[in-house]
Amino acid sequence: MSFNTFGHLFRVTTWGESHGPALGATVDGCPPGIALEPAAIQHWLDRRKPGQNRFTTQRREPDEVRILSGVYEGRTTGTPIQLMIENTDQRSKDYGDIARTFRPGHADITYWLKYGIRDPRGGGRSSARETAARVAAGSVAREALKALVPGVRIIGYMVQMGRLRADRDRFDMEEVERNPFWCPDAAAAAIWAEHLDELRKSGNSVGAVVEVVASGVPAGLGAPIYGKLDSDLAAAMMSINAVKGVEVGAGMAAAELTGIENADEIFMGNDGRPRFSSNHAGGILGGISSGQDVVVRFAVKPTSSILTPRRSITLAGEETEVVTKGRHDPCVGIRAVPVGEAMMACVILDHLLLHRGQVGGAGGRIG
Repeated sequence: MSFNTFGHLFRVTTWGESHGPALGATVDGCPPGIALEPAAIQHWLDRRKPGQNRFTTQRREPDEVRILSGVYEGRTTGTPIQLMIENTDQRSKDYGDIARTFRPGHADITYWLKYGIRDPRGGGRSSARETAARVAAGSVAREALKALVPGVRIIGYMVQMGRLRADRDRFDMEEVERNPFWCPDAAAAAIWAEHLDELRKSGNSVGAVVEVVASGVPAGLGAPIYGKLDSDLAAAMMSINAVKGVEVGAGMAAAELTGIENADEIFMGNDGRPRFSSNHAGGILGGISSGQDVVVRFAVKPTSSILTPRRSITLAGEETEVVTKGRHDPCVGIRAVPVGEAMMACVILDHLLLHRGQVGGAGGRIG
């Protein structure tokens, strides 16, 4: 299977399956001399790991990372960084009944049609378990960004669960770490908890919308045509399991605006730098970062593994009903938040390195 690598200069290759002995990432292109300890990676992995509350899968994985190469005496060497996370709580027997049946909404049928072979244990390579490796790689990117551009901050949060939306007028970013939904609206989080409890107990699931914001991103990252910062961000977010839509800035809502409403007017700030009246562009103009917050949202579909019977077919072409047993997230969007943050970090670092390599210290000045 090909296409397991993403990035241009900061390149990440993930490997492993949901129920294999381990999974991980090979990170190539990280600058040398970056301080990197396992604890720095573990912090972000702990935010993604399963079994932390009743709203996520009860699979119990410690997700302890091991750095196998590319780091010497606590600093990166510039050589490939190999990260490994062992799987310790697989229950492959839960998938015995569907080894020859295609689960609706899953990649079972497309993997079979493409490769003629698939790993039915937890979805194999198509499982969201793979995203643990992305979070580990994103942690490396965060440490590199911290050293190269200390002002960059990346935060993700849920803004919608099903049809229930958070109220932006009530946003308090301190709330993000205080509830299981990474939601900046405490009132919405309380309503979501009741809603998800009902769905979980009835054997159903629900989708979500996640927003990821990178602040402090330097102006000039990206390229005008085929190396747009927003196109790479869109591809990165769309590659996350279960993601079905991506927006940058105002996104689809921009189609409802007039040119007057959509224009982010430009002014000179007191610090001699340009300032904008709004951020409908999501911090990216013509594929290049403007210095504003980079804002990306993605929609995650409802978890396809549910206890309610759904119709499907078997490998022999016979019609059947499928009930997916095992331990699954009733709203996979919850644990997609740290994954979205990781992908944002990887793309921003990648474009920072590309920018430094092509432009260096050049660039236009205003005033």
